[in-house]
Amino acid sequence: MTFLSSLLFIGSLSLSPEMAILFFIIALVGGFCITTIGPGGIFVTIALFALLPLDPSTVAGTASATFIATGIVGSMGYIRSGQLKTSAAIKGAIVLSLTSIIGAFIGSQINTLLDVATFAILLGLFVFFTGLLILYRQKNKLQADKKLKMETTKGLVLLGLVGVAVGLPGGLLGVGGPVLAVPFMVVLGVPMLLAVGLAQVQSIFISAMATFGYMLHDAVDWSLAIYLTIPLLIGTVAGWYMAQRIKVQKLQVALAIVLVIIGVYLMAGGATPGTG
Repeated sequence: MTFLSSLLFIGSLSLSPEMAILFFIIALVGGFCITTIGPGGIFVTIALFALLPLDPSTVAGTASATFIATGIVGSMGYIRSGQLKTSAAIKGAIVLSLTSIIGAFIGSQINTLLDVATFAILLGLFVFFTGLLILYRQKNKLQADKKLKMETTKGLVLLGLVGVAVGLPGGLLGVGGPVLAVPFMVVLGVPMLLAVGLAQVQSIFISAMATFGYMLHDAVDWSLAIYLTIPLLIGTVAGWYMAQRIKVQKLQVALAIVLVIIGVYLMAGGATPGTG
């Protein structure tokens, strides 16, 4: 038994070296996308569902567990680069995060009632429309008319609504928060890098609460989560570094097209657990 296969021997589930390497690469790319454009961790969720014989709860629970660490590291990166150091950003992060946790917990409990086919359709719809949202935003240069003043009551209320809207699907499907939170905040008038930074903080709370909800049903594969966290963290740090230095518009378009194709594939029943 090789090092990789023995490392990922999880009860009755073991990954071949080839599958372990594939998941490492997927998590690495996902982590990179998390801190550059927001959506990224969703690739881990899709891979867990499509490539391994896991039930929907274990897919979402395990994915959620991996996003706790990436959220912490991503937040630290954006604190270091200054986006999250202002009092307005701190207030916004608190409101956004606290309003997310209720939805995340409720979503995790609803997930335990879903069968595989229903989960595939919901995940496919989410992935598909996320891709369309990114494409629409790029084509139409979607942005707010003015900058959102997060220190005002109106600004905090709007961020609170984003928190609620993002928390439920984040917990239900195990997709974290940035995949929706970033485009929502950009439309409201939050600068791109600040929106990504705030979404990192929010993802800590969404993922932690969702993970707790799935733990109540023993639906978190911790060995697999720890393995995936390593490349996710590497990608997260690399993504934060590059986000400060490059324009990511082309990357966003490429990611959006991939998400649309995968979304259609999932909704059409092209992927069931363990079939690839």
